[in-house]
Amino acid sequence: MAQSYEENERYKLFTRRTLLLAGGQAAMLSALVGRMYYLQVLEADRYRTLAEENRINIKLLAPPRGRILDRFGVPLAANDQDFRVMLVRERTEDLDETLAALGRVIHLSDGDRERVLREAKRKRAFVPITVKANLSWEEVARVEVNSPELPGISIEVGEIRDYPYGRSLSHVLGYVAAVSEKELQTIGDPLLELPGFRIGKNGIEREYDQILRGAAGTSQVEINAYGRVIRELSRNEGDPGQELVLTLDAGLQSFVHQRLLSEDSAAAVVLDIETGDVLALSSVPSYDPEAFSIGISSKDWNALINDPLHPLTNKSINGTFAPGSTFKMLVALAAMEAGVKPDHEVYCPGFMTLGRSRFHCWKKHGHGKLDMIGGIQHSCDVYFYDLARRAGIDNISEMAFRFGLGNEVGIDLPNERSGTIPTRDWKLANIGEPWQGGETLVTAIGQGYVLATPLQLAVMAARLASGLKVVPRLSRGVHGVPSQEPEAPPPAFEPLGVDPERLKVIHKAMDMVSNHPRGTAYRYRIEEEGHELAGKTGTSQVRRITLAERAAGVSKNEDLPWRYRDHGLFVCFAPVEKPRYACAIVVEHGGGSKAAAPIARDIMIETQRRDPSIRPGVPLAAIGKPSDRG
Repeated sequence: MAQSYEENERYKLFTRRTLLLAGGQAAMLSALVGRMYYLQVLEADRYRTLAEENRINIKLLAPPRGRILDRFGVPLAANDQDFRVMLVRERTEDLDETLAALGRVIHLSDGDRERVLREAKRKRAFVPITVKANLSWEEVARVEVNSPELPGISIEVGEIRDYPYGRSLSHVLGYVAAVSEKELQTIGDPLLELPGFRIGKNGIEREYDQILRGAAGTSQVEINAYGRVIRELSRNEGDPGQELVLTLDAGLQSFVHQRLLSEDSAAAVVLDIETGDVLALSSVPSYDPEAFSIGISSKDWNALINDPLHPLTNKSINGTFAPGSTFKMLVALAAMEAGVKPDHEVYCPGFMTLGRSRFHCWKKHGHGKLDMIGGIQHSCDVYFYDLARRAGIDNISEMAFRFGLGNEVGIDLPNERSGTIPTRDWKLANIGEPWQGGETLVTAIGQGYVLATPLQLAVMAARLASGLKVVPRLSRGVHGVPSQEPEAPPPAFEPLGVDPERLKVIHKAMDMVSNHPRGTAYRYRIEEEGHELAGKTGTSQVRRITLAERAAGVSKNEDLPWRYRDHGLFVCFAPVEKPRYACAIVVEHGGGSKAAAPIARDIMIETQRRDPSIRPGVPLAAIGKPSDRG
């Protein structure tokens, strides 16, 4: 009995354990089934998406950058094929030997080799590395012919920015270059993260970078567990950058640039008075924009930034110069508004005394008696000293602001400078001293604190010619090639509020400057009837002439070091009878207006020659001897 009881108890215990084990197994099975149901049914879509994301990779594709065209549809900036040597490390057994073999086929610098070895250590073995870009056809052919001896080496075709007009347009167009770390953090466009992607760094390329850049495309590729691309599943090319049409005339721009090359440092601006279109805007010396697109070396970069002539500076909008006698027309207008009549006469003995100071005229023995037109025609300083005393600095500065000086004119280029038109408040705020009467006299001849850019002087000339608030523009929009579309009506510029009769006095005086035998620019006139220009010479001192030097005789510009020579300026409009074009020239340390006037004359001849509405197909005669050309 006792044994049967014990067996019975063992059986019960076994049964309980069996039930517990079976129950545990059932619970575990239920949990597993539930989990599988949750994962495979309830969460199926989520995990299917995650699996696809692990299998499929989406890469951004850089869109083609938009072209930049001139007013006639001529490409100024476009995209060219860029042939590059690429290396895949996993396809070569000995990387050093492959680079050495490639170096025997095309030139590889030590920097190229070091960069490739550095990237090979950082990147996965199957990721392509750019060994060298911008290969010539000859280099491509040599690589292809020797490809059996170059394992892992291949040729890839990309795009590089092309500037057909090179240096003549570098300051207007600017350039594109690789994205900096700061730009990568601040701009926030995923396009910028693409290897080798370039953005606008200066000029039009920078000002309109967003519309020229376009929108990124995508490539959907299947990858394996190691990240290697197996195949491309789909591709969306994205939106290419838009084409930007400028107001420039590429042919005129090239002519202006070539004409300025006769000087060490100069700038020129040509405007269409009716529309405000900038037809040419040039600054020399300039630089090669393609060097930045390819990748400029540190040696070349240092040479540019250390050049005393500042080739990276766009002097037409960023260089500020004392306007000299080109400022005198505004002083005359201010005096007329203050009540001075055009027939007001002043006797010039060669100087004017104010208190204990003597203010000299550029002509040592004076001009004698002159009225307002004669004062401008002969550019008599004493005459304008007298006008300045009568008008006062407040009226002079107000007139200068009205004609576009002292403030940015709003050109669609970065880094435009505003120049300086001094006022009583300006001097007190910036120098901490009250205005002095002698400073009004110095201001009257465009010296002292007065500073202006060549663009501002061209705008001044356009406003003098028209009496309207001409505003310059460089972009005509992104709507296609204007020569294939209806001509848009010219913008309606506001009147300046200047009496037309007073402007006629200025027009006549500027006509006399260029076309009267005793005018200061008569030698540089345009003789062809109907095409004459009206202009004004200007000389801007860059050094103070001491009393001792005046007594001994003022040194001639050609006897001075270049940096101490006077700037030469000239502003003009043409034709005289019906002004259509305005121009301003500044020759830095050119020795006076004789350096700027012949350049302006030649540019205005070419500008009118290229205008079919004036005389289709008939070139204007070039005026003057070769010696006149600076």
